[in-house]
Amino acid sequence: MAVAVSQRGLAFSFPEVHDNANLTISFIRTLRVPDDETTYGLPPGLGSFELVAAGNCRSAPAHWDAGHVVLPMWQSEASWINFSAVYPFLVRIGVGGINAVTGEPLSADIDFATEDYVEVPIQPWLDGFRTDPHTVRQFVAVPLGQGYSVAEQLSGADDGSVRIEVIPLRGEIWDERSRMRTTCDEVAGPPGLTSRAVAMAPGMGLGAGGSIKQSIATPIESRDNWHPSAHAASVLHIVNSAAWQALTGHEPHHQPLTIAEYRKHDHPWFEWYDDSLARQGTSPLTEVKSVREVGEAKGETPLPDNESFTPPKPKTIGPRP
Repeated sequence: MAVAVSQRGLAFSFPEVHDNANLTISFIRTLRVPDDETTYGLPPGLGSFELVAAGNCRSAPAHWDAGHVVLPMWQSEASWINFSAVYPFLVRIGVGGINAVTGEPLSADIDFATEDYVEVPIQPWLDGFRTDPHTVRQFVAVPLGQGYSVAEQLSGADDGSVRIEVIPLRGEIWDERSRMRTTCDEVAGPPGLTSRAVAMAPGMGLGAGGSIKQSIATPIESRDNWHPSAHAASVLHIVNSAAWQALTGHEPHHQPLTIAEYRKHDHPWFEWYDDSLARQGTSPLTEVKSVREVGEAKGETPLPDNESFTPPKPKTIGPRP
């Protein structure tokens, strides 16, 4: 088992399980959809966020492990998570200690009863916190300690981390399936994706942004199909642009694209048509207040450039046959 930090993202490999057991997880820059009463389509990717291992930073907080990863985001910037793999994986995502799929505290063990995970590659990406069978609230970077983050709303605390846990399918099951097919295609990502004092620096968390039409696929694998002992995890720390420059010595990436700039360049929107396996039920995330709603209650305006607009008709995309 190995986890490597690359320009593309986090590369997980399990050669002891199977030569094909490889997964890349990337955090993708994207347009922040308006936080209003509208549910929008899937915005495209604008390139991957640059990631750096904490061990390669000039100086990092003492509680960060050298294997942790630093993720830079501007305040109010949005992101979605891309999963790139042919081989099946079980993936759990904790944001500030809260499971992004169920809204419950991220448990030490997988909860197969509540299905607190996503399966890759049938789930090619995740744009936000799941609020109902057909909707997520976009991942948006917010300052910590002010009640904007989802974790602060649900648990009263947020450490500004994103924890990703990965378990591969058993190798013998993959081999058996391989013998039954002649080809295997990776799920296509949306067009536009590249290929959809430091210790005291303020951390960032993820709040619930605008509403996006997206379903979380119902798991199709039996719990016994997952490898019983192969397991890998990575912890990412979200930092603002000033902290990123202090940690790495590099200029932060360019400013987030505004809606006006986005429309000027005529970037497309997308809709995922394969909705037959949408996961049912609700979660505590349904009652979470959006970043705009928290700001209004505080008499603040946390989201610049939040004007509603009518996006163009989305392009329909889906899994390859």
